[in-house]
Amino acid sequence: MTTVFETIKRRRSIGKMTDQVPTREQIEQILEAATHAPNHHKTEPWKFFVLGDKARVELGEVMAQALAERHKDNPHLCSQASLDKERHKPLRSPILIAVAAEAPEQDRVLATENIEATAAAVQNMLLTAEELGLAAVWRTGEASYDPQVKRWFGLTPDEQLIAFLYLGYPAIQPTERQPLPVESKTTWLF
Repeated sequence: MTTVFETIKRRRSIGKMTDQVPTREQIEQILEAATHAPNHHKTEPWKFFVLGDKARVELGEVMAQALAERHKDNPHLCSQASLDKERHKPLRSPILIAVAAEAPEQDRVLATENIEATAAAVQNMLLTAEELGLAAVWRTGEASYDPQVKRWFGLTPDEQLIAFLYLGYPAIQPTERQPLPVESKTTWLF
């Protein structure tokens, strides 16, 4: 049996995926794992949006429109090639899970804690996907902060998109990754 530590060390972002769609049971297991993340005050501040074919196409259109609006004064950033690239982003995997967090502007501490808890939920999702033999990539980018994109998801001003989690089956072998030695990032204080 694989230990959690082994899964953590093995997990990699795999951006190239096949067209095979994960099963509903696999997706539900990934979502269930997310809900077991630690969260201050037991707020469970996360929301999940599971996007299949039609919704991913719609989101791509919204993202392209939002990009064009954001950069309307810069023709290079809103060229047809840039718009097509933006439109294609949600189609990079057969399933896309958008993850949002309640982040009330009037309470910065709670907003920060909720975002951190939701990030922990996303990590649980990534580890569960790895255990299920799935490929997963966590992305955000400009679109995740765009009001037009947030409206498409029905989010309020007090909610933030934390992740676009691309999910599918790996089309390539993950590359090896060797993190920096933990000693280079650790200070012991006694």
